[in-house]
Parts: sequence; C-alpha cells; structure tokens
Amino acid sequence: MNTSPSPSGAEGTGGSSVRIGALVPLTRPGWVGAGRHLLAGLELAVREVNDAGGIVGRPLELVVRDTAAYPQRAAAAVEELARLGVAALAGEYHSVVARAAATRADALGLPFLCSSAVLDALTEQPTQWVARLAPAQSRGWQIYADFLLSAGHSRIAIAAESSVYWASGTRILRDYLTPRDGTVIELDLRALTPAAVCDELAGNRATALLLLAGHPEPAVSIVKSVRRDQRLAEIMIGAPAGQPEFTEWATLLGDDGAAIPFLRYLPERLSPLGARVETALRERLAEAPSFVAFEGYDTITVLADVLRSHGTDRACTAESWPRVAVEGTRGQIQFSRTPGISVWQWAGTPIQVVDRDPAEPDRFRILHTS
Repeated sequence: MNTSPSPSGAEGTGGSSVRIGALVPLTRPGWVGAGRHLLAGLELAVREVNDAGGIVGRPLELVVRDTAAYPQRAAAAVEELARLGVAALAGEYHSVVARAAATRADALGLPFLCSSAVLDALTEQPTQWVARLAPAQSRGWQIYADFLLSAGHSRIAIAAESSVYWASGTRILRDYLTPRDGTVIELDLRALTPAAVCDELAGNRATALLLLAGHPEPAVSIVKSVRRDQRLAEIMIGAPAGQPEFTEWATLLGDDGAAIPFLRYLPERLSPLGARVETALRERLAEAPSFVAFEGYDTITVLADVLRSHGTDRACTAESWPRVAVEGTRGQIQFSRTPGISVWQWAGTPIQVVDRDPAEPDRFRILHTS
C-alpha cells in the first residue's frame, strides 16, 4: 500500500498539511477502473482546494491506500491512517470493503465520508462518525425494479455470485417485485457455468436476466454466452451494479455490451460546476469521467468545507455532518438520518437507469430517472 506524494497545486499555502486518508481499489481483484476514476476525482478536488488557499492556509494532502477490494486490508489501512493523524477518511468503491472500513473508523472515532459504496448496513449500529454520498442500495435498486416493471419485465432471472452485497441486492429486488406480481428466479453462479445459465434461462421463460456478478468475470463471459444463444435473442440483460459504466466494459464486449441497463448516479443535466469538473476530469483521465469520479470530487469538496468551518478536530467533523450544505457537482449535498440506514446519508443523490446506445456504444441513453 503506497502513500501518494503531496499534491500539486499547494503553492501559496503555508504550515503543515491537513491530511485526509483515501481508500481506493487500485489493484486486482479490486475494480481498478472504478478506483482510477475515484482517485482522479479526489485528486482533482484536492488540487483545486490548494489552488484556492488550502484549509485556512494549510495545504490539503491525500494519503492514499490501495484496498484491492480486501476488507481486511481496508481495516488495517484505517488503523494505520488513524495513527498517522489524518483528519478524516474518504473514498472506497466496494461495499463490503467500505463496511469493514466504516466499522473500524467508528470504533476508532475517525470521521469517514464514504464516496461510492451503497450497502445499506455500512455499520451494524447507528454511528455519528460515518457519512455517505452514494445512495443506499435499497433506494437505488428499488428504482431499478420500477424500471423493470415499467419496461414490461415481470419474470426476472437473477444470476448472482456469493457475497453480502449481491445477497442484499437479490433480497431488495425480490422483496420489491414479488408484491407487484413479479417473479424472481435465482441462479447460483457458484454452480452454473455461462452455458448452464443460458440453459436455465431458456427453460424458465424469463424476459430479463440481471447480472449480480463481478467484472470482468464472470459478467463478461455470461453476456457473451447469452448474446450468442439464439434461444435468448429477446431477453434483456441488466446490470444494476453499474458494470457497463466503465470503458473496459465496452472494450471487452464491443457491441455485445450495449443495451444493458444499469444504475448511474448523475443528474440529467450537469450544473455549471459539474460541467467544469467534467471537462477537467476528462482531461485528467483521457476519457469520459464516470459518476464515480464525480463522487470522488464531491467527497473532497464536502470535507474541505467542513475542515474550513469546524477545524480539524475529529469529533467536531463528525458533529458537523447534519449541518453540511455544500454545492457539489450533482446538486446540493446535505446529510440526514434515513430510516434503516446506520450512517449520515445524502438523500438527494440523483439516480438514473441508463444503457449504452447500440448505435453508438460510447453514448449513454437515459431510460428511467428517480
């Protein structure tokens, strides 16, 4: 796990730096593309904070740790970063990893603003130390279920791997669809090859297949198998967790990766701030920024505002979550207590269901909004 160098753009600030620990998946088996976008957003915002004078004259510095999607590594990184004296934690993409980090941060009394993870239960008990920008999984995946029903899909197969995150997603979809005359057919990817998934789909008359599976594998292989099976020409493939958001998906699948609806956390139209940040992120990434990059930028924007207003004392940061009112790239960010959610939650996160346009796979079509 490596520490990033002091950020550029700190000229003109003085005094010792204010350090923020950043948890990011940068190596396999972590989702490296998501981690790269998350870090780009975090770093861009840090540079802009420092260009504007830092935190009351002190430069802001990221101390980056690669979680590689391992919960134990994330928990160990939280302990190390706490010892190093960071003012707060930021980041993480993978929900199960974020849960481990949030649990440790809560135990240590270290403020953690989670950027991207959506699992409802980030901590077992309510905590004052953790806040989150991404929507809770129950909210986003219920919106996805509404999209399925509105598109005429009531018989839905779910091909899922084994994890707390995928099991939670399956439960949300089943609990929401079943009372609305939907049928959910669960396919266990621990026991089924991509070819066997196709056989199951052909026999159960499902009109939609949802991939609750890792990227690139086994998700890519399943898509290829389904697309090539003449029996399944009419079936819709969906990926609520957002696998098609990143360019690697399009690179690996080409035309096969289009027309696969997924959840995306962007507004229909970006504000002037969002449009400016989009341009800067595109230059930094050399490709279109994902919603994850915006989440990273907004995370630092919120933390910088809190640190300027309330100082670097950890308890003061945690106490400030309910008073946050910050203009982010995707709307005004405020935190509240949401029933069933154990952390401070941004309830206004914009949510879309989108897919890649078959006629132009680099373009996204908005299919449904919250």
